[in-house]
Amino acid sequence: MSQLNQLRPLAFVSSLRTELSLRNQRYAERLRLPFCESRGELPVICYLPSQNGSRHGNFLPETYQAILKNENWCGRLEKVHSQARTALPRSDRRWRELDSSNSSDALLMNVFCFPGTLDQPRVLALLGIEGQAMPQFGFKARVPLGNGHADRTEVDMKLGDLLVESKLTESDFQSKQVQVVESYLYFSYQLIRNVLAAHANRCSFCVIADARRPDLREAWYSVMRCVQILDLRLRCKMLTWQELSAELPGKLQEFLKEKYGIVPNGTAPLPAASPFEVEEVP
Repeated sequence: MSQLNQLRPLAFVSSLRTELSLRNQRYAERLRLPFCESRGELPVICYLPSQNGSRHGNFLPETYQAILKNENWCGRLEKVHSQARTALPRSDRRWRELDSSNSSDALLMNVFCFPGTLDQPRVLALLGIEGQAMPQFGFKARVPLGNGHADRTEVDMKLGDLLVESKLTESDFQSKQVQVVESYLYFSYQLIRNVLAAHANRCSFCVIADARRPDLREAWYSVMRCVQILDLRLRCKMLTWQELSAELPGKLQEFLKEKYGIVPNGTAPLPAASPFEVEEVP
């Protein structure tokens, strides 16, 4: 990969992380939500649950209550923050990955655990889902290896026969040495593995990423061009959070607009000084 191609994704990532940091600081202060900032030149806002554990600033109240009532969803909240020891202040409570305002898993759950999201026919149509389906988060998909063994790759969400990979501020789709990738049969190693998981599990596959990340779109299509099985290629797609947000319930749309800058018709510019003109989230 050329130096230019390496620098371009970093610029998109930095820009989005800067916007999310500012948006979430203002969001947390407006609603008086408990939070802290990570160490570093560009702080990440990390939220704390309320003292009684019934609310969490990184989620809409309705979403969080729905998560607490579902054993599979609730277990996802316990995923440990991998950089907490170096990036976050010590706390009596162990930091979780979904405390972070940059967490794509938290964004995914905010959307698909919100009551009413999966009642929207257009949402199901965009995803290619027929009928009702219950989201499973952190789904372990079986991927056969060339040596006859199998690997278990974790997919962010399984919805019916659809596997979903969620992206927000991640720098890329991960890379691995050629020998590792060839064991499944470079770059975008994560995508390759998930596409193979969809094929092995007879599922469709969808990446949901932010429209402000054209670098991820380029990485996606570079992998799709290499898929030789026509049926598999047709079962793979990419959506943006912006496309999806147009079909979501109104309250969820307002939340995504203020906290993430996600709006149906593209990307919203970050106001330089003025507060966000949205209704207060109760």
